[in-house]
Amino acid sequence: MVSDAADTKGISSALSVSRGLVYVSFAAIAWGTGGAVAAILYRSGLGPIAVSFWRFAIGMLVLAIVALIISSKEKRSAMREFILERWARIIVIGMGLAIYQTAYFAAVQYSGLAVATIVTLGLGPILMAIGSYLTMGERIGWSGALIIAFAIFGLGLLTGGGDVGSNSLLGLAFASLSSVCYVSVTLITRAMGQRGRTDQFNVTFFGIIVGTVCLLPFALLEGLLPLSGNSLHSLVLLGYLGLVPTAVAYILFNTGLSSIRATTASVIVLVEPVTAAAIAVLFLGEKLTLIAMFGVIILMASVVVLALSERHSAVIVAKQNR
Repeated sequence: MVSDAADTKGISSALSVSRGLVYVSFAAIAWGTGGAVAAILYRSGLGPIAVSFWRFAIGMLVLAIVALIISSKEKRSAMREFILERWARIIVIGMGLAIYQTAYFAAVQYSGLAVATIVTLGLGPILMAIGSYLTMGERIGWSGALIIAFAIFGLGLLTGGGDVGSNSLLGLAFASLSSVCYVSVTLITRAMGQRGRTDQFNVTFFGIIVGTVCLLPFALLEGLLPLSGNSLHSLVLLGYLGLVPTAVAYILFNTGLSSIRATTASVIVLVEPVTAAAIAVLFLGEKLTLIAMFGVIILMASVVVLALSERHSAVIVAKQNR
C-alpha cells in the first residue's frame, strides 16, 4: 500500500515536471519570435520603450479579459488577498519585467536580434546558478564554476567578435542588463512559489500592470505611434506581441516554474536564442562573424554541460532520498 502510494506520488511528480518543461519550452519559443517582431516594428519608427509599452499594455488588456471571464467571488477575494500580502514583490517583479523587456529590445536595436538574444539568454544560466546559490543555497561546485568560466570566455569572444551591429557595445550592455533583470524576476517568482501556493495568473497579471505603468511616461517621451509604414500591419504585430510572447508565454513560464528548478528553467529557455538566431539569419539578413560564432558555440556548449551536470546532481539527490 505504501509502495503504491509512493509510486502514485512519483508518477504525479514526474507528470508535473513534464508539464513544467513543456510550458517553459513553449514560452521560450514564443519569446524567440518576440525579438523578431520588435526588429520589424523598428522600421515603422517605434523605439524600444514604445514597443515594450504596447507589448505590456496589450498583454494587460488580454489578461484583464481573461480575468473577467474566469471571475468569481472566490477569485476576486483571492486577488485582493494576493495584492495585500505581496504588493511589494509585485512592484519589484513589474519593474523588473519592464526593464528586462525594454533593455532586451534596445539590445536588438543596437546589436541585432541574434547577438542580443544570445547574450541575454546565454548569460541567464550563469547568473541563475550564482543567484540560486546565493539566495536558495543551490550549490555550484568546482565543476560548475569551471563551466561558468568557459561560458564567460565564450561571451568575451562573442563581444569582441567583430561587427555585430551598430553601437554593438551599447547593445551588449543592454543585453547584460536585461539578463540581470530576467534572472532577478525568475528568482523572486520561484521563491514565491516555494513559500506557498501562488496563483501564477495573478503574478503575471499584476506584474504586467506595474510594468505598463512604469513604461508609460518614458514611452510618451520616446513617441507612442508609428511614424511610417502600414499602421494596420504595425497593429497586427503589436497585437501578436502582446498576446503570444507576453500574456500566454508569461503565464506558462511562471506556471512551469512551480514544478521545475529556476536553474533548469534558465537552461530550457535557451530555445529562445536558437529560435531568434534562426529567424535573424534566415529572414532578417543578419550575420555573425567567425569569431562570434566560435564564442556562441563555447557559450552554448558550456550551458548545455551545466544543464547535464545539474541533471546528474538531481538524480543523485533523488536516489539518496529514497
